[in-house]
Amino acid sequence: MFDNIRSDLRAHGGRWSAQGFWVLVVYRFGRWRYDIGQPWIRKPFSLLYKVLFKLVQILTGIELPCEVEIGRNFVIDHFDGIVVSGYAKFGDNCRIRTGVVIGLSRVDDPCAPTIGNNVDIGVGAKLLGRIRIGDNVLIGANAVVLCDVPDNCYAVGVPAVIKPRKDAL
Repeated sequence: MFDNIRSDLRAHGGRWSAQGFWVLVVYRFGRWRYDIGQPWIRKPFSLLYKVLFKLVQILTGIELPCEVEIGRNFVIDHFDGIVVSGYAKFGDNCRIRTGVVIGLSRVDDPCAPTIGNNVDIGVGAKLLGRIRIGDNVLIGANAVVLCDVPDNCYAVGVPAVIKPRKDAL
């Protein structure tokens, strides 16, 4: 847990006051508590997590449940209006900004996007449903992504149009 928190702090430029960093500290704590084997020991930590989760959600406007799988160097730029489904998965070096929603497209299909490595998601973007976002992808501001995005592409518009990146890594 502490290695991940140090990595998160570096990813946020060493700014411990960054609200995205606060959210990640609570997230890492929530993930860590699952490693406690004895339920009678885990329950007080679970209660503390739920209180901290709600507090950070109210203060920052960011909902990042501990069920989400995120990789290293995850960055939350800015705050407010960010909602991530517990079914979502993120690779390493991902960045999201204010107003981003990553979630289900239908309630009867509980599956959220799987996001690769080195993905940058712009302000107000919506990624919905059982989709895969490849590695080295840029999602434009206010894009609504409802389909897979291959590696080394960008997605812009409503609904999103997928185009190859000229500066692909």
